[in-house]
Amino acid sequence: QVQLVESGGGLVQAGDSLSLSCAASGRTFGSDVMGWFRQAPGKEREFVAVINWSGGRTVYADSVKGRFTISRDNTENTLHLEMNSLKPEDTAVYYCAARAGTLTTAPGRYDYWGQGTQVTVSS
Repeated sequence: QVQLVESGGGLVQAGDSLSLSCAASGRTFGSDVMGWFRQAPGKEREFVAVINWSGGRTVYADSVKGRFTISRDNTENTLHLEMNSLKPEDTAVYYCAARAGTLTTAPGRYDYWGQGTQVTVSS
């Protein structure tokens, strides 16, 4: 059974940092594209950052560029998101996702999803 389990969410103040992790199991994710997406109340799910299988190529949403860093450890089957200089508009449920195939930022193209972790940034 394929599982993606996110951890690390919480309540922080604007300007703080937070690290998210995603533990993958049930298949070999080393060749998969993986990514972080988020969904705020009343809004559609949006891409935050995606990374190719080797970690050599990353794409970031303009809203997080320069503040967030995505990385992966294929030996541990984990995905990470380092979030710095957090803003209230970063408040959302953050999801980890994976897909076999080419790098894409479209949520609908991802096959596997975690249950999400809440990130709340107070002003």
